[in-house]
Amino acid sequence: EIAEARNLPFPAAHDCNSPARHSAFSNEHELCEFIIKLRNLSGGKPVGIKLCMGHPEEFVSLVRAFLEHEESGGFPDFITIDGSEGGTGAAPPEFSNSIGTPLNEGLSFAHACLVGAGFRNPEDKSKSKVNLIASGKVGSGFSMYRNMALGADVCNAARSFLFSLGCIQALKCNTNTCPTGITTQNKDLSWGLDPETKSVRVANFHRETIKACTEIMEATGVESCADIRPHHVCRRVGLGQSRTLEEVFLHLQVEQGALLEGEGPDRLQACWNLESYVRSM
Repeated sequence: EIAEARNLPFPAAHDCNSPARHSAFSNEHELCEFIIKLRNLSGGKPVGIKLCMGHPEEFVSLVRAFLEHEESGGFPDFITIDGSEGGTGAAPPEFSNSIGTPLNEGLSFAHACLVGAGFRNPEDKSKSKVNLIASGKVGSGFSMYRNMALGADVCNAARSFLFSLGCIQALKCNTNTCPTGITTQNKDLSWGLDPETKSVRVANFHRETIKACTEIMEATGVESCADIRPHHVCRRVGLGQSRTLEEVFLHLQVEQGALLEGEGPDRLQACWNLESYVRSM
């Protein structure tokens, strides 16, 4: 079935490696045009993109393109920020362990850029033009709460749900020999993935994790996920010293539209201005 879907001969005669680029677009402006095309073809359904933060200037360039195409709707309804912590058991270890920006840094930077460009409302995230989704080792109520404090509207989870299914991280995802039956088509192994029992475990994990996040919100006096702010979470930075996330990630102090006026936090504004310099060369 997989070979048929990918128009490959069966049995396989060679490796099938996904390309490292998209054929539909080659730069940020073509991406904006592709977003418009997808939205029109889907009858107005939400269109989003997913990325792991690399060079900050590249994301700035992307946000600038959103601004240029804003009137025609050439910006995504949502952006999923994946942390470098992510990666399946089929991912190359060097990539899953070392490539990309960690979620906290990547998510907060994306949120700050979009706030500074006017696409997000830091006071009430529900009024933002572009929604942010956080992905990367989300496995507890507090991890959800922290991500929302860093700017996320929604959290994605994969690994934690695999654990609820019984994953033991055997790192055999791409070998068809997963001992727990989760990532295999081998009938001698897949019997371990019993829908009747595992579906209950997954539902329980989801329900209790959401409940834990809700309880934290109640304890901190927050009525809505959209109201969770960086100052609601503190981090210990040294012996006897703690700082709020707003003090740790200074770019989160940006005000809505400030980058357009040249009044953003120093390092964030410098990144925004550097992109202006690079684009003019």
